[in-house]
Amino acid sequence: MAATTDTEHQEHAGEDGPPGPAAPRTGRGGPGRIVARAVSVFGELLITAGLVMGLFVVYSLWWTNVVADRAADQQADKVRDNWAQDRVGPEGPGALDTKAGIGFLHVPAMGEGDVLVEKGTSMKILNDGVAGYYTDPVKATLPTSGKEGNFSLAAHRDGHGAKFHNIDKIEKGDPIVFETKDTWYVYKTYAVLPETSKFNVDVLGGIPEESGKKKAGHYITLTTCTPVYTSRYRYVVWGELVRTEKVDGDRTPPEELR
Repeated sequence: MAATTDTEHQEHAGEDGPPGPAAPRTGRGGPGRIVARAVSVFGELLITAGLVMGLFVVYSLWWTNVVADRAADQQADKVRDNWAQDRVGPEGPGALDTKAGIGFLHVPAMGEGDVLVEKGTSMKILNDGVAGYYTDPVKATLPTSGKEGNFSLAAHRDGHGAKFHNIDKIEKGDPIVFETKDTWYVYKTYAVLPETSKFNVDVLGGIPEESGKKKAGHYITLTTCTPVYTSRYRYVVWGELVRTEKVDGDRTPPEELR
């Protein structure tokens, strides 16, 4: 008869005979296992947090642009439809409808396309993918008034349409054109302030002295947040009116936009 191995002896003993010696138990609750489990859980939390942050970035920098551009396009269509209907009574065109939008901003250096301009610079206004003219803390002077002053505007640089995202591409001498129902206002950039405090309201003044001007004139000011993806400071561009052109039947743009 063959000799019985230790393994066989243990197996038979476990089935028919008295129980053999108990196998040593591993320390499942040891410190090493607890640390490893904690590290695993922490890693999973980091991955989850990363996914959440990624989705938030996508929402902030892409989806809000989609929604805002859609809203801006719809509003812009309404404004241009109103212009096309040419609602002029016997006493003239009537009062300015500031709620619908007063005109369109064209800045070739920032890219193709136009930006609808509405009244106010609150988040509710700017989040619709438009530029807004200041009513507070310094009231903008509309070019349509014919008065000397500063036509000061603001728009988002990131998210919600990001209409002023490429404001840093504007250089001295570049044109800035504002289009209304019956007039093209052509400005020329003469000064740029890459960074200033967001509390600096002097840049919006009727005579923007920080731009180097000392006398009243017809100015335009574009403002937005800087650096990119932050709202720590403000980026400012100033332009001065060089001429106006009447809109013809074909709405032929001035040469700066051709």
